[in-house]
Amino acid sequence: MKQIIGARPPPATGGAKSVQVDEESAGQRLDNFLLRQLKGVPKTHVYRIIRSGEVRVNKGRAAADTRVAAGDTVRLPPVRISEAVAEKAELAVPAREFPVLLEDEHLLAVDKPAGVAVHGGSGVSFGVIEQLRRARPAARMLELVHRLDRETSGILLVAKKRSALLALQDQFRQRETGKTYLALVAGDWPASKKVIDVPLHKYLQADGERRVKVVGRDDPDGMRSITLVKVARQLKLPLPPAAGHGAEGGIFTLLEVTIKTGRTHQIRVHLASQGHPIAGDDKYGDFELNKLLQKLGLKRMFLHAWRLQFDHPATGERVELLAPLPPELKKFRDHAAAPSPPL
Repeated sequence: MKQIIGARPPPATGGAKSVQVDEESAGQRLDNFLLRQLKGVPKTHVYRIIRSGEVRVNKGRAAADTRVAAGDTVRLPPVRISEAVAEKAELAVPAREFPVLLEDEHLLAVDKPAGVAVHGGSGVSFGVIEQLRRARPAARMLELVHRLDRETSGILLVAKKRSALLALQDQFRQRETGKTYLALVAGDWPASKKVIDVPLHKYLQADGERRVKVVGRDDPDGMRSITLVKVARQLKLPLPPAAGHGAEGGIFTLLEVTIKTGRTHQIRVHLASQGHPIAGDDKYGDFELNKLLQKLGLKRMFLHAWRLQFDHPATGERVELLAPLPPELKKFRDHAAAPSPPL
């Protein structure tokens, strides 16, 4: 039995089924394709059936990151999930809209708040994309173009058409987009330090948590990573005397940070590696300093995806989006004394 994507496959167990990929799903990763097909099936199980070879693309084994093409036939093995479980999993995702910065028939740009994952997985049952799909049941397609860390706020692009998704993702891969963040770091950042070109290596800790570290240029596991830094203004906060917290005299620097490569945790690790961790960063920051900042009102990491530039996937027109600092970061910034005008 063949089933065209768009028709929802029954969640009950049974024999293997085949699903044919249509034009709208062309270019999608196999794991994401399966997650949309196997509603309510745990993500860990989806990856397990891929690794075991139970999922086949055109009768051959395929990896999770395989891109499916229009006309491909994907074999779906029987899955043990009842209709009640599938319905419960779907209902567990609350419908939610996010502040819209731009929307047309091709794409949606939202201002993501801090503390919300962009998608479910890694201990998170749902994220922005699942909540948007729940809030917009009539939308034929909503797919993430790129990612933001859960703790980072700011501009997030969502494609509403497969053609837009592929065109925008290609721009990100070819570094044709402009992605600039606002980051508050401890200490007085030297205005002359404008480029950080240091390789990064992603690894797992003993507890399975994902982390990133800087490595030498000759390290075979290092990925070249380039970050451009511009000083926006210097800030001074009323911190009590505390030796070794990286912000002597209460001095902080607000930076405009543009990434030329999109590595995991790139900005956080690059800035911390220069001796200027991001304020409030609970992974790569200064924990003692963060405790002091919490008393002054900073309850989150001060990293915000502020500006995004890209070519519109349909018109080719250059688009620039701006997301103002969220209220909690603006209030904290304004709490500091600074001689220069605010952004």
